[in-house]
Amino acid sequence: MQLMCGLVQKYNVPGPRYTSYPTVPYWDINSFSGKKWNSSVLRAFQENPEEGISVYIHLPFCEHMCTFCGCHKRITKRHEVERPYITAVLKEWELYVDLLGSKPVIKELHLGGGTPTFFSPENLKILIEGIVRLSTKTDDIEFSFEGHPNNTTREHLQALYDVGFRRVCFGVQDYNLTVQRAINRIQPFENVKNVTDWAREIGYTSVGHDIIYGLPFQTCDDVENTIIKTNAIKPDRIAFYSYAHVPWLKGNGQRGYKEEDLPSSVEKKAQYEMGKRMLSEFGYKDVGMDHFALPTDSLYKALENGTLHRNFMGYTPSKTKLMVGLGASSISDSWYGFAQNVKNVEEYQNLVSHGVIPIFRGHILNEEDEILRRHILNIMCRFETSWSEEDEKSVDFDMVLDNLSELEKDGLVALDNQQIKVTDKGRPFVRNISMAFDLKLQRKKPDTRIFSMTV
Repeated sequence: MQLMCGLVQKYNVPGPRYTSYPTVPYWDINSFSGKKWNSSVLRAFQENPEEGISVYIHLPFCEHMCTFCGCHKRITKRHEVERPYITAVLKEWELYVDLLGSKPVIKELHLGGGTPTFFSPENLKILIEGIVRLSTKTDDIEFSFEGHPNNTTREHLQALYDVGFRRVCFGVQDYNLTVQRAINRIQPFENVKNVTDWAREIGYTSVGHDIIYGLPFQTCDDVENTIIKTNAIKPDRIAFYSYAHVPWLKGNGQRGYKEEDLPSSVEKKAQYEMGKRMLSEFGYKDVGMDHFALPTDSLYKALENGTLHRNFMGYTPSKTKLMVGLGASSISDSWYGFAQNVKNVEEYQNLVSHGVIPIFRGHILNEEDEILRRHILNIMCRFETSWSEEDEKSVDFDMVLDNLSELEKDGLVALDNQQIKVTDKGRPFVRNISMAFDLKLQRKKPDTRIFSMTV
């Protein structure tokens, strides 16, 4: 325990979560252009159109501000905003379909937010039917959405099931009332149990719960109680996230408590280790960073068969080269580049109404970026990677090995010639290990804090 505490203190530094490489602060926005982005989208689509694409739709509206949340959102109780926003999203989708030149095959679609269930069941059906009308679907398509236990109704679940959804994830965070008050997210256990039961009765094949550790005023006892209650419902997947304290981000609500109200890094690590042990005892398998799943769930099966992937939607069971992000602030990934939409809802709606794909920044990957991205994905999804002499012609692996040397001394990784494996001891530090491959970060350390702490 003393050794682990020492490692926590040593490696608890600001670092990316690696839903992309390069990470957003290191995008080369000066050389990026809409023309280059469009070319990269067409390249990814035309290389293997049968592979299918992923679609992420950002629905930014929430009725209340949850003060733990770092996502882009618009707080409002005016539900008349729903239809104009859906019209804009469907118009943006038309612009991408026109760019592709033929109906894309959708392999994966995810509704995120904000709060997707802010929208009425009828409007969500209109949205999905509009997307599907201009596309075809793979036989094994996965439709999923994020649901708020307090406002997800049985009608929401049924309406989305009727248009193809089979996976849902509910945000739980913590069941302690003091913690819930601090993060402005008060939801009784009964609400979570109800929506979970409804989803299963309707026929959803995968129900997930999100739990967060490291929240203000949270203790190990709180985490233990939350996991015991979670196990009583037995969701198929559990995302056991580290709270990302980033109050400096514009529009962030993480200012309702002080830094001293947060658990220390050692306390936070103890919460994670206890939670991980409990989840293992309850039959959940460790899948990637912060994710756990029952052996019957597709996420664990993807880890076992080597198809687990990570992108801006988090961990997914399969990879597509092209991921189109629709909606204000959404990020798209063509495998050869990234592009982010404008964040302001009105600006977004105005641009698409004038026939403009509403991106405002992005990055086109060079050869080094592509190689390093592959290795970071391997670390995040398979806990190992290897490189060839060809890779070494384009990447300074001497620098990578220098970065890994201290991690190896501490027993977090095992190095063998041109291969690295993350040890069991090293899994909680997978973000730090990935940082060793992040040469953009290593060459230019940020002057100010831009990432959350790794532990």
